[in-house]
Amino acid sequence: MSNPDGSELGEAEYEAMYQGVYQGGTSAGPKLPWDLGAPQPQVVALADAGELTGEVLDIGCGLGDNSVFLASRGLRVTGLDFAPSAVEQARARAAAKGIDVTFAVADATKLEGYEDRFDTVLDSALYHCLTEQERHEYLAALTRATRPGGRLHLFCFSTEIPGVCPDRHLVSEANLRETVGKDWTIERLEPAAYTTAFGPEQLRSAIQGIQGDDFDTSPLAKLATDADDRVLMPAWQLKAVRSAP
Repeated sequence: MSNPDGSELGEAEYEAMYQGVYQGGTSAGPKLPWDLGAPQPQVVALADAGELTGEVLDIGCGLGDNSVFLASRGLRVTGLDFAPSAVEQARARAAAKGIDVTFAVADATKLEGYEDRFDTVLDSALYHCLTEQERHEYLAALTRATRPGGRLHLFCFSTEIPGVCPDRHLVSEANLRETVGKDWTIERLEPAAYTTAFGPEQLRSAIQGIQGDDFDTSPLAKLATDADDRVLMPAWQLKAVRSAP
């Protein structure tokens, strides 16, 4: 995401959002567009299919619901995020459910101290938040953090949603094949849907709170909703295996 002036959101801005305030000082209430209070449905489907195994890294874990869900399935899970407020709330959510998850603050483009540790990586909507340079650094960090044969499951916004968020956050198939494919063997790359926490009007208000009142949200009218009237954002679902060193 970015500020209304086009600059990238940093730790301070994400901290403000996780503390309940959007850009411009508008109250956001207790929820963010990505805060379902439950795991992403696509993550549940991956778990049901047995795709998430071994020691799991939930990178860009946010408020931790995916991590908590996977740990409830008996997996060893580490959830990392660069926003301290997100990590603090994730720990509280796990504790409230009596689930054992390791949460910590970390830079996804470095992952220092996590070398050669994980069998599976889950990226549920982090990749598209990074700049192009950060994406390359991030994939290199994931390569260092995973064991040989480690698997990556990645969800990111696709170019099928122009106008809903800045173009820099819309990812093409070619970008994924070039960036991820450098050190990972892509086994699956297909269109998917990323479930937001908001209905169309609530999401419109949230986006304008982050991007500014002048941001055109009319393309939201073209997006589908689920049975609970939550907006479904067109996304990519990627599965890749770390190439041999």
